[in-house]
Formats: sequence, structure tokens, C-alpha cells
Amino acid sequence: MSSSTDSKINILKRPTSFAWIEQAIANLDTILLDHSHCERKAAGVAINLMFRYPSYSKLIRQLTAIAKEELEHFEQVNQWLEKRGIALAPLNSPPYGAKLKAQIRHQEPDRLLDSLLISALIEARSHERLGLLGEYCPEPELAKFYRSLMASEARHYGIYWVLANNYCAHREVVDRRLEELAVIESDILSTLHPEPRIHS
Repeated sequence: MSSSTDSKINILKRPTSFAWIEQAIANLDTILLDHSHCERKAAGVAINLMFRYPSYSKLIRQLTAIAKEELEHFEQVNQWLEKRGIALAPLNSPPYGAKLKAQIRHQEPDRLLDSLLISALIEARSHERLGLLGEYCPEPELAKFYRSLMASEARHYGIYWVLANNYCAHREVVDRRLEELAVIESDILSTLHPEPRIHS
């Protein structure tokens, strides 16, 4: 592996398959469009958590920064779409997000813990997959763009993980739940979704 994947986040239980890389590279326009949706949804997740937990000052401060950065990335991806003549359009969602969301327990503080850890896992997987796109994309400028986003995805993972530890439970409880959710996250991706997506 080259340097783009050497810095992987170790919580991921299963690396992305080469079949996904081949599927993504063969469908870059669709991947870009889905990436736009992913950035918008990521901003929405941060904002929704801010509305749900308005008295958690550190969470508000950290997630405000994440939401701003996700919206900046949303705009950057949309510029790539415009450059390539790709219209903003809806896409069917892969099962990834819905299956992860289904793991969120309903009672507090478990709900907050699961919400933060699932967001952390999604950011970790995004970090890995944008790195793979940066490594394998045959278009140098687009590859460079994907590599430029990797650090922020890793940082977002870290922020969600730290917030989970700050607000939710003892460290060993957080680590145990993250381990459980990480196994589920990798199991969801064990079968390649037929439609090319960032999280397929």
C-alpha cells in the first residue's frame, strides 16, 4: 500500500475491497454526485446533534466547526460536478447509513453515545475511501482533491470519538461499544452494493 492508506484509522475491522475500488473508478461521475450528498448529510448530522443537545457547550462548539467544514466540502464537490457537467440530482441511498442508524439505542445516554460513535465510524470509513480514490483515481487533479480531504475526515473521526468519551461513559464502555459497532459497520460493507456509492 502507498502512503495514502498507511495512515488508516485502526478501528475499521475490514479494509475496503478492491472490488469497490474498481467499481468506484469505473463510475467516477456517480461517485462524485454521491460524495456531494454525503457531505451535505454529514453537515446535517452535526446540526441535528446540536439541536438535540443544545446545552452541551463543547459538543456545540466542535460540531459547529464540523458542520461548517462539511458544507465547505459540499461546495467544493459541487464545483467538481459543475466542471464535469453533472447536474445535482437525487440518488438511491445504499443500505449502509440506514443499517448503522438502526443500531442507535433509544434511551439516553446510550442514544448520544451510539450517535457519536456511528458518526465517528462513518468518518473513519470516509477517510479510508477518499484515500483509496486519491491513490487509484486516474485523473491527477481529482485524485489530488480526494487526498486533500483525508485529514479532515480523520480529524472528524477523532472529534466524535473524544465527544463520546467526554459525555457518555467510562472509557472502557465507549471502547466496547465502538468495537461492537465497528464489527457491524464492516459486516454491512462485506457485500458490495450493486450501485456505486462512497459507502457501498
